[in-house]
Amino acid sequence: MKLYELTYLIKPEIDEKDLEVLSEKIKSLIIEKGGILGKETAAVKKKLGSQIKKKSVAYFKNLDFQLEPGKIKEIKKEIESEKNILRFIFLNKVLPKARPSIKAIPKTDLQHPLAQKEEKAKKVELKEIEKKLEEILE
Repeated sequence: MKLYELTYLIKPEIDEKDLEVLSEKIKSLIIEKGGILGKETAAVKKKLGSQIKKKSVAYFKNLDFQLEPGKIKEIKKEIESEKNILRFIFLNKVLPKARPSIKAIPKTDLQHPLAQKEEKAKKVELKEIEKKLEEILE
């Protein structure tokens, strides 16, 4: 099953009772096809950016659900036949992956390892200097 989001615009002339009936009809259609309903937003009346079917205002509704991908076409046909829906879109949603946990960085003295390298470098340099001095003195 995949996760989908259905967003649809409903004609503004529809009354509250018919709006609820339409919403229930779409939810029951999804359940009939074997879907699992998720989050649903309440219908909100909004002004549209451009007219759709000569309407400048519409109810905006959102519904998340899970369904087999092959069943989406059947639901699209049913929604297209509904006269009160101006426009709709199905979106594939991706479940967020679990973020990897951040591991605590152990407290270490960053100066210490560098100091050790410098000491080793100094020791090597001192040995070389001693050898050079011996060569010169002999």
